[in-house]
Amino acid sequence: MPWWLAPRGYAGLAAIAVMLAVAPGARAFIPVAVVCAAALLVAAIVDVVSGPRASDLSIERRLPAHLALRTPVQVTYDIENRSPHEVRAGIVEAAVRTLRDDGATVVACIPARSRASVERTVLPVARGRDELGRLYVWFEGPIGLLRRRTAFPGQEQIRVYPDLTAVERYGSLRVRNRSIEAGLRRMRVRGEGTAFESLREYSSGDAFRSVDWKATARRGKLMVAQREVERSQNVLVLLDCGRLMTPRIDDQRKLDYAVAAALSLASIAALASDRVGVVAFAREILVARAPRSTVASTRELVDALCDVEPRAEESDYAHAFTYVRSHLHRRSLIVLFTDVVDAIAQSIIASELATLARRHVVVCVLMNDAAVQRALGTIPESVDEAYRAQAALDVQQERRVAVARLERIGVGVVDVPATALSVAAIDAYLRVKQRGLL
Repeated sequence: MPWWLAPRGYAGLAAIAVMLAVAPGARAFIPVAVVCAAALLVAAIVDVVSGPRASDLSIERRLPAHLALRTPVQVTYDIENRSPHEVRAGIVEAAVRTLRDDGATVVACIPARSRASVERTVLPVARGRDELGRLYVWFEGPIGLLRRRTAFPGQEQIRVYPDLTAVERYGSLRVRNRSIEAGLRRMRVRGEGTAFESLREYSSGDAFRSVDWKATARRGKLMVAQREVERSQNVLVLLDCGRLMTPRIDDQRKLDYAVAAALSLASIAALASDRVGVVAFAREILVARAPRSTVASTRELVDALCDVEPRAEESDYAHAFTYVRSHLHRRSLIVLFTDVVDAIAQSIIASELATLARRHVVVCVLMNDAAVQRALGTIPESVDEAYRAQAALDVQQERRVAVARLERIGVGVVDVPATALSVAAIDAYLRVKQRGLL
């Protein structure tokens, strides 16, 4: 219905209903109720006739340029009132898959022939593309007895990106050289690298192995070679998008955490001038990008992984690793994001990674569920809690066996809570670089 009662209209009807209810004991209320009903009807007609039309209003929705998963943002509604009366309006958004709000109506009062803005806080809860629908609006006339309901066109394509705030939160990233300010976007990571940087005189405390004997012979005094982490090395991210990555931890799926961590790692590697590529797979290869070191390549990785969704199917690890071996010929750092709680998956992953580890540096990144730790840390007080604790113990034991098996074949393992996955993956990458393992 285009028109409906406003709160004032309901209050008027309630008052008339009360007078009619007490009329059998006090007949004087009957004529008063009739007069009030007639007055309410006349006022409603005046409200309709003198009230604004839908053509007197225009509404524009403004969204931030970038929507990131689990990062609250403000949606702004610009409302223009071209009528000669003040208008009180409310805006309701249709529900969409990727955004969540409190569901409340946003209300604004717009003076006559003027504009006003009102905001709503929304939380992106899923990655990928989506479409916002029409804006459903009600507005009241000058008397405020009735509300007119209508819809304004507001179809708009949106895209929710992974949460990459871990890159900004990572403390050591603030220690960068001046070349970043010059626009070169390179990061200096000091450590036991392999690339020669400069020579200087020996000082107390320097490691004996850092002495450059050729330079010492030429100059007649002890000289020390300073080295930095080698750049332009290959980093390949392998992202499991199969059945094991579909469960949710808190409000996000495991794959959401893995995508955010993979892109955070890619951003850091790009700052260090390394070439970064990605292979996302399930039963088949979903996304494949060869390692590249350009600034645009990082944006391409974000675009490529933004819309990747987990699939309820078994991942074909053999096919994915065969693809990697056939396309990756230079020694590289391979970072696999997966979960290996499944006994069958453990066996396949371990055998395939053992082959890759003979030529490449391989790191397997897992995420453990805090619910398992909570179940193990609570003393069971019922039969259900006892079964839950036993199941959590079985899962923990399976993970320990999987981690030990991977470490025995020379694969580095990162097994941390999902919320700490991004920072842990960056730490693992920096350790590989600082130790010169590539």
